[in-house]
Amino acid sequence: MEPEVKDEKKTDTVLITDVDSEVDLRDKDEALRLVGLERTAQFTEEYYAKLRRKLDFVIPPLCAAVYCTQYLDKTALSYASIMGFPVTGQGYNLVALSFYIGFLIWVFPSMYIAQRLRLGKYLGANIVAWGTIMMLHAIPRSFGPFFAMRLILGMLESCVAPILILIVSMFYKKDEQGSRIAWFYMMNGVAGIFGGFIAYGISFIPNRGFAPFKIIYLMLGALAIAVGIAVLLFMPDSPTNARFLSKEERIAAIERIRDEQGGTENKRLKKEQVVEALLDIRTWLIVLATLLTNIPNGGLANFTNIIVKGFGYTTKQTLILSTPGGFIGILSAVLCGWYSDRAGERMLPIVWSLIPTLAGAAMLVGLNGSGQKGALLFATWIVGTYGSSLAIIYAYNASNTSGHTKKVTVNAMTLAAFCVANIVGTETFLPKDAPGYLPGKISILVLLSAQLALCFIIRWVNLWMNRRKRRALEEMKRQNGWSDEDLKRERERAAFVDMTDKQNPFFEYTA
Repeated sequence: MEPEVKDEKKTDTVLITDVDSEVDLRDKDEALRLVGLERTAQFTEEYYAKLRRKLDFVIPPLCAAVYCTQYLDKTALSYASIMGFPVTGQGYNLVALSFYIGFLIWVFPSMYIAQRLRLGKYLGANIVAWGTIMMLHAIPRSFGPFFAMRLILGMLESCVAPILILIVSMFYKKDEQGSRIAWFYMMNGVAGIFGGFIAYGISFIPNRGFAPFKIIYLMLGALAIAVGIAVLLFMPDSPTNARFLSKEERIAAIERIRDEQGGTENKRLKKEQVVEALLDIRTWLIVLATLLTNIPNGGLANFTNIIVKGFGYTTKQTLILSTPGGFIGILSAVLCGWYSDRAGERMLPIVWSLIPTLAGAAMLVGLNGSGQKGALLFATWIVGTYGSSLAIIYAYNASNTSGHTKKVTVNAMTLAAFCVANIVGTETFLPKDAPGYLPGKISILVLLSAQLALCFIIRWVNLWMNRRKRRALEEMKRQNGWSDEDLKRERERAAFVDMTDKQNPFFEYTA
């Protein structure tokens, strides 16, 4: 017999009132295959700390390898653009754009497919496939095949960030998620450094009928295949079936996150959770935030090397001079992730990450055409700190969404917004504006200034909703005559029944 489920219309919650009954696992969290609705196993804080170190030894390194590989593959076109890539001008813009079109087309189907399958295996298979496509870039010489392959790359890579966010949210507490996401997101900076040095070295290879850009694609494709195989072998799908953990450790991994009220996973697509995600104002606010912070990315990711070369540097100088921006990106991501967890904040770290970007963009606009190469180069380095904002948006989703289908939907919508932003962004840096690209630089200033204000709006909404939840919880406690012990028991019962953040009266938002 299923537990009785009671809808509380006034507080928009669903409470489990009979936990002694048999639970239908199809409708609940997968965690209930190992643990009960109420906590029965107790573990010490020392045990949890040891378990967290074991998780850190496996999950963040694999996530980092995946994200580094994805960023290298995504930005290979930027290196290729100055290493003999046969498509130029508006054709190059369209090839850059096609990646995000493929991403946008496939991100929702990909995530709902992933929900039904084992996350780690689905992710690994996609990585091996896109590595193969990368290597095939060495064959064509015309626009059409490059456009088609970049489109397929976008489709295959669309699952990466949503799956990594889900995996982190399954294994880590809210005050650990920001730093773990930052650990893999900082690989954008590492990839920028690594890719720059690799491209610099390859640029010295004589072009004897085999263009240097082909070597880039062959190397990065082989690296992606190797990473994909490692993910297939070692990436856990969820705490319930993590092979590197013993059964006791899997139970402890689940119990460790019980009080976070975020759950692990559910294989059934729930239409009501999709509807809630679409009607939740917070979803659209984070979609807007993603748009505002990533339209600049669409241009900078593909045109930074071209912009730097336009300052008067040679191809080889451009490749090596792009690497300090990677170091700054690493530092920004790590500091923002650390502060986000330490302070229990999500929006304020985004604000801090945007300030250097706005300063750099202002320098690029103000010094445009001045010939001050050193100052302009420094500006391109500090502009990149805005990238940390996307890592914190990922952490925001991990910490502020519950109900597995709703999580999947919100993550997919966020990444769809990321795609739209990058599609628009590529069109803010047009060939007719070369070499200064002044309209694109001005757009960075305008959009990120608007994002500053939006951060404070989102923060206020979350704090307001927490106050509302606390009042509703006090009213429920009074109406039901619950003691503090009763409240604790009800909190435990609510953790793994796959309720959404709105339905669950015990869920607390992170501002």
